[in-house]
Amino acid sequence: MLSRSRLLSAKGLALLAVLVATVVVLSGCLGTGVRPLGWSGAAISGDNIYFGSMDGKLVALDGANGNPLWQLPLEGAAASGGIGCAGAAAAVGIYGTPVVADGLVFLSAYNGRLYAVNADSGSLRWQFPADGYLLPIIGGPTVAGDRVYFGSSEGDVYALDVANGDIVWQVKTGGKVWATPVIDGDTLYIGSFDKKLYALSTADGSIKWQFEADGAFMASPLVTDTTVYVGSLDRRFYALDKESGAVKWQFEAGGWFAASPLIYNGAIYAPSFDNKIYVLDAESGSKEAEFDLGSPVAASPVLVGNFIIAASDAGQLYMIDGDTGQMRLLEDLKAKVLAPLSTGGGIVYVHTQEDETLYAIDPETRLAVWDYIVK
Repeated sequence: MLSRSRLLSAKGLALLAVLVATVVVLSGCLGTGVRPLGWSGAAISGDNIYFGSMDGKLVALDGANGNPLWQLPLEGAAASGGIGCAGAAAAVGIYGTPVVADGLVFLSAYNGRLYAVNADSGSLRWQFPADGYLLPIIGGPTVAGDRVYFGSSEGDVYALDVANGDIVWQVKTGGKVWATPVIDGDTLYIGSFDKKLYALSTADGSIKWQFEADGAFMASPLVTDTTVYVGSLDRRFYALDKESGAVKWQFEAGGWFAASPLIYNGAIYAPSFDNKIYVLDAESGSKEAEFDLGSPVAASPVLVGNFIIAASDAGQLYMIDGDTGQMRLLEDLKAKVLAPLSTGGGIVYVHTQEDETLYAIDPETRLAVWDYIVK
């Protein structure tokens, strides 16, 4: 009989296998005609919603009713040297969540390109590289000031000029970079599969500090005034000093931490592959509560008022009252949820797989405002 720890490990391995398998499908290894998968979240900008579909399109919707505004199909062969097979043709997978800034939608893709697209028309402004491809890009981009930042499976972190896509700087880590960078002031925080979390200068990419764990970093950190909170695939969740990277505390769970946490009322809500969301005291790391969602939690949760909205891998959407500690089922979408949740104007946006639908759900009324099925 398997021990509890080995059972939890088996569950974690199974979900990680699903995550990796989605990337392998995108590589073209299974031949043509196989529908690619992805876990792009939704970006909200003004009245519009932007997300990447599983068949390789950047989709813009009217946020009021979910009606399509435009779609931009991405083109290109799957890049060689990633998880997949070298040189195999495939639809373009989109795993990172788009970001909107200065009238442009920035989107990274598995084909190894970053795109800057006009938010109103869907026309392409520029792409990087202009010719050829990098190795697959899994994480999403981040924009701060006049630069857009992202990491790639080559292990490099890039800073590009938002106006034209020219390289400002490029820094290599020791492993694949699947995380989306986080910018705080003049520092960029990003994790790598070399088991390190990096704090880089946004000015020139120089390393301010680096912290090494026992497992890879796949999730983006949460950064506050004094602390960087981040989970690792070593099953530990860390609180690091923002200026030095020194460990303030760490918490060990039964599964990997691959989704980004959030903070509410002095407590960190950290999703894990062991089916749980852990509520940890932000100062001490002591466990205040845990919530079992019934299946692994790969999607990053969001905060709406005093409610933490979280989704399980199996598609159950839950509301956790941050004031009372009560959890209740909001909706059973009956489809896999790997994409990070998004929120704007009190509405939660959930991108499911299998049925490839973007749901706009009002937690207050517990009703779907609209849903858009990708066709």
